[in-house]
Amino acid sequence: MRPVHTALAVLVTAVWGFNFVVIQIGLGDVPPLLLSALRFLAAALPAVFFVGRPKVAWKWVIAVGLALGVAKFGLLFLGMDAGMPAGLSSLVLQVQAVFTAVLAAVVLRERPGRLRIAGMAVAVAGIGVAAVGEGTAGPPAGFAMVVAAAACWGVSNVLTRRAAPPDALNFMVWVCTVPVLPLLALSLLLEGPERDLAALRSLDWGAAGVLGYLAWVSTVFGFGAWGYLLRRYPASSVAPFSLLVPVFGMSSAALVFGEEVSGLRWLAAVLLVGGVALTSLVPARPGTAPAPTGAPAPVGAPGPVSVPGAAAASPARSGTPRTTGAVSPRRG
Repeated sequence: MRPVHTALAVLVTAVWGFNFVVIQIGLGDVPPLLLSALRFLAAALPAVFFVGRPKVAWKWVIAVGLALGVAKFGLLFLGMDAGMPAGLSSLVLQVQAVFTAVLAAVVLRERPGRLRIAGMAVAVAGIGVAAVGEGTAGPPAGFAMVVAAAACWGVSNVLTRRAAPPDALNFMVWVCTVPVLPLLALSLLLEGPERDLAALRSLDWGAAGVLGYLAWVSTVFGFGAWGYLLRRYPASSVAPFSLLVPVFGMSSAALVFGEEVSGLRWLAAVLLVGGVALTSLVPARPGTAPAPTGAPAPVGAPGPVSVPGAAAASPARSGTPRTTGAVSPRRG
């Protein structure tokens, strides 16, 4: 990769890592489901009027929107609101690579080799270490919801691979239109209209900055830039940069919130990042049902969290040949 494109890849992962800090700041003023709904609304409008019609069937846009936007980000925001720290959330969410690999084996019949199976075992061990450390530091429910969010991210990754969208930004903008109404309905039901109205009335420039970052920086810029890189280079060259997301997430949370990075958390980080690297970057054996031509690689991509924290498997279709089994976030 050219140095300028290497710098762009690092910048995107830094944006997605810092996304978790921005989410935690936003949760101080806005209920989690309402914040997620507003984030997707801001990402979709007015961008949806400039990206053209969806380039895949509506069933894929709706399916990924529900799995990624409603389930993954809804659970992530709820987990962080329940007390899951931003840095730890950015780390634990990476176990989505394991869920993606397992689902790809079942749904797409991609047979993982021994190294990928070993990588999944190492990543799961990292989750176990993180769970032990978090058990003494925060509510188990928050930890469980972030792990569940990672599982939903895995579902959206496999759906995105099946959809095989040719344009990452077009696909993501249209996906952002799907979760808005379901998340608003869930917010009214679970968080209550009084709490939602009070949060909306108290929105200030700080909250507007949070929404702007989650929607435009993490989602629109992040996925647009990541898709641009995937159109210029094989996914095997771009995907390894996604492993920097939890590094930026944990370091920024430590700087902004003073979030302690204990020895157990460092051990969990080493196991998780190492396991995800093996799971994501080692080629899968082709199964009896090959994936659609030009589909994004199935495992372990970053995304917005968002958002941020950042992200689903990158839905761009590369203009150059890709390495089978490479990772395509985010995504706060």
